[in-house]
Amino acid sequence: MKKLFVLSTLICLSFTSTNVEEKLNTLVNNWHKSASNANFSEYFNSMSDDFIFLGTAPNERWNKTEFASFSKPYFDKGKAWDFKPSNRKWTIKKNIAWFDEDLDTWMKGCRGSGILEKQKGEWKLVYYNLTVLIENEKIKEFIKLRE
Repeated sequence: MKKLFVLSTLICLSFTSTNVEEKLNTLVNNWHKSASNANFSEYFNSMSDDFIFLGTAPNERWNKTEFASFSKPYFDKGKAWDFKPSNRKWTIKKNIAWFDEDLDTWMKGCRGSGILEKQKGEWKLVYYNLTVLIENEKIKEFIKLRE
C-alpha cells in the first residue's frame, strides 16, 4: 500500500510539472506569435510591470515602458518581428521558471533566454535576453567588423 501511495504521488507530481511546462510553452509561443501578428496589447500584457528586455545591440537594455515605446512603431506597421522558437529547455522552481530557446529569425540563428514569475496566480515574463549566435572560429572576423 505504501508503494502504491508513493507511486501515485510521483505520477501526480510528474503530471503537474508537465502541465506547468505546457502552460509556460503556450505562453511563450503566444508571446512570439503576438509579435509576428503585431498584437501589441497581447505581447506586452504577457510581461510583468518590471520586465527587462536585452536586445542584440550593446545599448539595448529596456524596461517595459522603454521597450513598448521602441516597439510601438513596428507593431503599428502591422508586423513587428517573426521569431520561430525551437529546442526550448525549462527549469521550474515554485513560482519562478527560466528557459533558453533557439530562434530562427531574420538575423539567422539566435538564442533567447527568459525568466517567468508567477504573480498573483498568473505567469508573467520578467526578463528576456536575445542574442545573435556566432561560431567561435568566426569571432575574430566578427570583432574586426565591430571595430
